[in-house]
Amino acid sequence: MLGCFYSAVSGVQGHLFSMNVVGNNIANVNTNGFKSGRVRFRETFVQTLRDAAAPRNELGGRSAIQMGLGMEIASVDTNQSQGMLQQTGIVTDLGIDGEGYFVLTDGNRQYYTRSGNFVFDADGYLTSPSNGMIVQGWLAGARGEIPAGAPLEKLQLPFGERVPARATTGVQFSGNLDAEASNSTAELASAGTTGVTSAVGMAVNGAGGQHEVTISGANATASVATGANLSSPGALTGAETLLVLGVTDVSDFTLSVDGGSAIEITGLTTSSTVSELINAINNLAGGVTASLEGGEVKLTRDYAGDGTLYNIASSAAVAGNITRQIFGAGVGSAFQANSGTASTLTATDTFTPTGKSSLASTALTLTIDSDSGLMTGISDVGDGGITVNANSGLAAGTLVIDTEDTSHLTSIIAFDTLGQEHTLNMTFTRTAATNRWYWEVSFDGGESITGGQRGTVDFNSDGSFREFSFDSGVESVSLSPNSGANAMSIDFWAGTVNRFDGVTQFSSPFTTKAMSQDGFGMGDLTSISADPSGKITGLFSNGTVKDMGQVVLAKFKNPEGLVRAGGNLYEISPNSGHAMVGAAGETISAKIVSKSLEMSNVDLSEEFVRMIVAQRGFQANARVITTGDEMLTDLMNLKR
Repeated sequence: MLGCFYSAVSGVQGHLFSMNVVGNNIANVNTNGFKSGRVRFRETFVQTLRDAAAPRNELGGRSAIQMGLGMEIASVDTNQSQGMLQQTGIVTDLGIDGEGYFVLTDGNRQYYTRSGNFVFDADGYLTSPSNGMIVQGWLAGARGEIPAGAPLEKLQLPFGERVPARATTGVQFSGNLDAEASNSTAELASAGTTGVTSAVGMAVNGAGGQHEVTISGANATASVATGANLSSPGALTGAETLLVLGVTDVSDFTLSVDGGSAIEITGLTTSSTVSELINAINNLAGGVTASLEGGEVKLTRDYAGDGTLYNIASSAAVAGNITRQIFGAGVGSAFQANSGTASTLTATDTFTPTGKSSLASTALTLTIDSDSGLMTGISDVGDGGITVNANSGLAAGTLVIDTEDTSHLTSIIAFDTLGQEHTLNMTFTRTAATNRWYWEVSFDGGESITGGQRGTVDFNSDGSFREFSFDSGVESVSLSPNSGANAMSIDFWAGTVNRFDGVTQFSSPFTTKAMSQDGFGMGDLTSISADPSGKITGLFSNGTVKDMGQVVLAKFKNPEGLVRAGGNLYEISPNSGHAMVGAAGETISAKIVSKSLEMSNVDLSEEFVRMIVAQRGFQANARVITTGDEMLTDLMNLKR
């Protein structure tokens, strides 16, 4: 009878213990990084009143008769599930998303926590403000590198640290140079004896400099012939009539041009004057010009060129006709103008790019005037685009045409060893060669460039980068800053050969820029940040970024085996295993979220259910005690 009291007492005690755990969970519902507990019960000693027996003979087996004597606490488990992350905006608030614990030390022992509300103390140590323990991790070296296998140390940031100036040693370029760009406007600097009257337009190749064009040979000449009238009135004035000059027949006078059909010169009589004859020829015979020169009638083929191709022939001479009397042709013969000569002109261009040596001479193409047959222009100066005109025809001599550069400028600030700024200008200038540009470096101040100031950059036919070279065979630009700083040497990177990752050349607008350089001036530490791997990065006033340390995490084979040490801390126990320390995202499957804290993982709805269950369990066990007491009272009353 008394056993029920002891069983019920154990139940009362167990459910009271359960209420303590529930109360602790609810009390820590807003405790950062808190992990809720859960009570597990088990029955205690069992009294065996009769042992079990196996079947025998005709009898079956029988079960044992046992009576339990109550319950006891089996375990209090820790719920290691992830708590929600709450943003705080404070850079030193760190939340763990995944497994692991922060490592803290009091100088003697290590502790572990999920609560990442840290601050920097007066000495620059990253600490837990609730207990003053210092966060452990890895410290970066002077150059910002965290060596592999670095020892675990107290994380201390050197606030007030300065980054010394570093001289620029390299500049990177990227973007596009326009393959079709041209600002190469032409200007006629000197025409000499060439007869050129203008040179206008813009060179297609975009190359700036001076074109010295040498013209040799002679232009084409027209076929001409001057008549010799048979009369003796002296030099003709044009007023003389044809009859006076012995012309008795005007009906058979014709002219043929370049061996073509005969053109009859009509509308004349013996009373017509020489001037009227000239007008009739000019009106009726296309391509022929008649004139009175030196007292005789002169015929000129209007199109210059070889006389066998471009000529004039009259009808045959007969006594008393125009061919015989005015032009003096022999009887039976025609009067001919076939003295023209073909052009022997040639032109070569010696181009001298701006600031460069002359290039090899190239032959140019001359243009013919379709009306006169004379060479009156040049079509391909600067690969075309420039119109060279000689209204009266070209002649031997030398002319000079200046063209402007087609350039693209980009600038970037470089630094010397004292941290002083120097404006580096890079000018890309289009050349006459296909897929090649000149480049030239300059500075705005009093710097002295001692080597590697100029060079070329070449591209493949698909626009990809091919080569960046220096004129002097060096591999970098050398200069003296003239500021008291050390001499500098700067390398240039314009792309990977046959790739499009640097400077390219397409028929698209200019976008080439000096994208970056590796120097900087002196800088003070202004702020810090933490990345998902726990690296703490310092941002300095000169814009540089430097790794300063890394917060590490610890994980355990059995995190359930950790022992609570109070203050959101855990300690290692024999059942947790040793701490395995590593970086988040690498050896630890987690990430560290800056400006956030992990909230408690207590679920109030679940805790209220547990509270109800504990309360009902307590009530039921208490009722067993009161009922057992009543039964004992009834038993004692049997004696009365």
